[in-house]
Amino acid sequence: MIAKKLKELLDANRIRYVTITHSPAYTAQELAQEVHVPGKDLAKTVILEADERAIMVVLSAPDRVDVEKVRKLTATREVDFASEERFADLFPGCERGAAPPFGVLFDLPLYVDQRLADEEEIVFNAGSHIEAIRMKFADFERLARPQICDLALRPH
Repeated sequence: MIAKKLKELLDANRIRYVTITHSPAYTAQELAQEVHVPGKDLAKTVILEADERAIMVVLSAPDRVDVEKVRKLTATREVDFASEERFADLFPGCERGAAPPFGVLFDLPLYVDQRLADEEEIVFNAGSHIEAIRMKFADFERLARPQICDLALRPH
């Protein structure tokens, strides 16, 4: 089921989106396969701790976070991956590891990699491991208000 807060946000703003129900997928690459989307077009959400404050970073499925770029971007001394225990309570109504990329819903700063912003649409977890959402990136950007930047390491 779509996370309640996400559905309310999208519907209240009359955003057109498609819900995709799929077999359980627990990694971004699995999700890309399940919803038949190239990995570069699928958004994965990564939670980091920047000087002990949680931040949300969103990048394409095959990419990895460049922690040094994030550290410089956030002007923090230390950036590390948050443990699941650390952020389990940050996303009420969402299954663990399936938070949608809307920092505004969870009071978290949101950083989105430029590669995703270059696409017309964005596909992401809808708060569960069996549903995803596809929507126009322009609508996502208007609602989520991310900082768009270069923050990924790309596989060769």
